[in-house]
Amino acid sequence: MMARPYYTDRHDAGRQLAKQLLHYQDKPDVLVLALPRGGVAVGYEVARTLHAPLDVFVVRKLGLPGHEEYAMGAIASGGVRVMNPLPGITVPPEALATVLAKEQAELIRREQLYRAQRPPIHIAGRTVILVDDGLATGATMRAAAVAVGQQHPLRVVVAVPVGARDSCQSLRDVAYEIVCPAMPEPFHALSLWYDVMPQASDDEVRSLLQKAWHEHAAHPAEH
Repeated sequence: MMARPYYTDRHDAGRQLAKQLLHYQDKPDVLVLALPRGGVAVGYEVARTLHAPLDVFVVRKLGLPGHEEYAMGAIASGGVRVMNPLPGITVPPEALATVLAKEQAELIRREQLYRAQRPPIHIAGRTVILVDDGLATGATMRAAAVAVGQQHPLRVVVAVPVGARDSCQSLRDVAYEIVCPAMPEPFHALSLWYDVMPQASDDEVRSLLQKAWHEHAAHPAEH
């Protein structure tokens, strides 16, 4: 096992993750979709290495009322909702509706902010690589994989630099391939596996997307 931490920052994690995805390099059907905010820096490096276009796929965790850090599920673009089992816990319908409304509004805000006037992502028939900076419960990534899967991709690949082993393996039913180079046991907090892991900002997401779109458009021969 590698010594802790595994990665300097998200960009370093993305460059290392990309080495595990070289079998998708220079493939014209490949599309990298990063989960904002933290997944965008990782996805930027993956897309750059693979010579593939980068875009975002917005997913919002549904936090359990009163214990928001605990994911009772997630929602994603396209109206997909994935709920986690909550043994022994009952969430009143009105409380669930409040959380759903709040997160749906934030999902729409982020899509409009990050993608601006760019047209909807064309997913059908493509190999979609879903990227995040790590995998804890897996609820957010599952929602993304299910939502992408409904748009008839050729295949869905889940790629994260580090994740909980059980969570990574639990996604096998919704992904063609799961790439997770580091699966420490016990897992603990995601931030333990990075030297630095500052909160990613909306401005950083927009800047990286603009940079990726510009680079991809400037070098069409590479893609």
